[in-house]
Amino acid sequence: MGMNNNRVEHFDCHDQQQFQTIIKIQQQQQQLDIAMEIHKVELPPQRTTLHKLQQRLSEIFFPDDPFYRFKNQSCFMKFILGLQYLFPIFQWGPQYNFHLLRSDAISGLTIASLAIPQGISYAKLANLPPIVGLYSSFVPPLIYSLLGSSKHLGVGPVSIASLVMGSMLSETVSFTQEPILYLKLAFTATFFAGVFQASLGLLRLGFVIDFLSKATLVGFMAGAAVIVSLQQLKGLLGIVHFTTKMQIVPVLISVFKQRDEWSWQTIVMGFGFLAFLLTTRHISLKKPKLFWVSAAAPLTSVIVSTILVFLLRNKTHKIAIIGNLPKGLNPPSSNMLYFNGPFLALAIKTGLVTGILSLTEGIAVGRTFAALKNYQVDGNKEMMAIGLMNIAGSCSSCYVTTGSFSRSAVNYNAGAQTTVSNIIMAAAVLVTLLFLMPLFHYTPNVVLAAIIITAVIGLIDYQAAFKLLKVDKLDFLACLCSFFGVLFISVPVGLGIAVAISVFKILLHVTRPNILVLGNIPGTQIFHNVNQYKEASRVPSFLILGVESPIYFANSTYLQERILRWVREEEERVKANNGSSLKCIILDMTAVTAIDTSGLDTLCELRKMLEKKLLKLVLANPVGNVIEKLHQSKNLDELGLKGIYLTVGEAVADISSSWKAQP
Repeated sequence: MGMNNNRVEHFDCHDQQQFQTIIKIQQQQQQLDIAMEIHKVELPPQRTTLHKLQQRLSEIFFPDDPFYRFKNQSCFMKFILGLQYLFPIFQWGPQYNFHLLRSDAISGLTIASLAIPQGISYAKLANLPPIVGLYSSFVPPLIYSLLGSSKHLGVGPVSIASLVMGSMLSETVSFTQEPILYLKLAFTATFFAGVFQASLGLLRLGFVIDFLSKATLVGFMAGAAVIVSLQQLKGLLGIVHFTTKMQIVPVLISVFKQRDEWSWQTIVMGFGFLAFLLTTRHISLKKPKLFWVSAAAPLTSVIVSTILVFLLRNKTHKIAIIGNLPKGLNPPSSNMLYFNGPFLALAIKTGLVTGILSLTEGIAVGRTFAALKNYQVDGNKEMMAIGLMNIAGSCSSCYVTTGSFSRSAVNYNAGAQTTVSNIIMAAAVLVTLLFLMPLFHYTPNVVLAAIIITAVIGLIDYQAAFKLLKVDKLDFLACLCSFFGVLFISVPVGLGIAVAISVFKILLHVTRPNILVLGNIPGTQIFHNVNQYKEASRVPSFLILGVESPIYFANSTYLQERILRWVREEEERVKANNGSSLKCIILDMTAVTAIDTSGLDTLCELRKMLEKKLLKLVLANPVGNVIEKLHQSKNLDELGLKGIYLTVGEAVADISSSWKAQP
């Protein structure tokens, strides 16, 4: 009995193994059948020309679909939602409470301590009266708090826009010789910057600012920071007669040429406060929780230096001071806008350049802090908000303002919850304008120079430059070109070089796209770059090429020539290795997202050229837009049913089987 049981168990195990083997063979056969199944390439659904145009425009200008909230809503709700869309304050305002106010009040007062000395300093950087910097820290933040969508953006003057405005206007008009004209041009440039920014947002053309790549901005900002820092040597050394040029060589010549004007009192005070400011900045970078140390340092420096100069005014007469600043609110300046005269073109050009730079910085800063708190910032709404606040600012004695990285960082770390922090900051500036202006009479210019140097040092991102060198040599070259362009030519020319290099890089990628030779990963239907994957092997008698770009008029000729070269090189390789002769070229169209009429003609010409060499051309996996264009141009009919496949694997399998079937 025991023997019979063992026998049954033995047969059961044997039968089970046979059964598993049969199942495994059947599964492999099914996989083989599936692999050999040829799928038909379908045309996309038929759409009218108007519908296709509407969809394409919607994808270009409304990728985020900002009006999805209005769907299936009543007229009253659409009005409320529209009001909230245009004025975000109506969206979060009803839920505002004392807890949020307490957080915003603390952060608002904190950034006010930074905004007041920065406003004065950056105005001097733009060669404007210091009071204009405070005016620009009052009205624009109020406008932004109503229209802006970022909770943490601290609004006010920024170093880059101030530097560019000062350098561009000073090349033609001197503030010391023609102060009224200079002010008119500054306000008018601000007006045009606002109009340009608001227009970009209204027309949803935000992609225009993307032409300033990060690589070129890294170089441009670093060059500008070096120039700004060298310009402040005038204040740090106490030089009276200083060059108005912005290039590094004239600045250094002026510094050493005027050595007889150096003042030891100014040098001691300037470098002393510079060391203090840099130390506080280092502390805050190392320990972010101590952000308030660097935030309070500029105002502390202003207060301490002002007290020192006042107490030692009889012994420190060589230290230049700000002097009298007018009390009161922003005076209207709409009557000073300059719309007719020989310098109008200069004002427009300055407005466009400063508008682009300030918009780029403002949106980048807003998105950075929004990502940290997991909420979205509407780029087009931000453009309209920044543009409208600059238009309003130009009529209230303000110059170009935007979201400042330093203020926003302090605002974020101080616990800001809404844009009310900007209102609190503006209220603090208002109190300063109305009651505290006489206290700044003895503030030394050297401290303002130290504050500017400390602020712009953060723009020198050497780590990003090293990363560019390691990752993308062309980006690093663009960075260097914009950096040296600013240093040795001028700030506007440096910016122009940065834009030109960015456009050149785009054209290079468009006109010279990648074409890869693909090989099969053994045991799969996957085809990859043979240079990237060592296990990928070329399929005998096939040349499989992957095109990694849309096919346009700009690159169609290059693609044709490059593909013919690949064919020639493949034939030479086959001949040298005594391999199977080349019979078919497969173009993997997976990455070809679009094609125009020139591209269609190129494919047609390429097919005819290859046919003369007795070579077959087939396409694999064309996307909907491409297959639609092929169908409309009748090229699909010329290729035939055997000229287009869903995947590269199916193309290889079907064509190989047809060759085997031939006698």
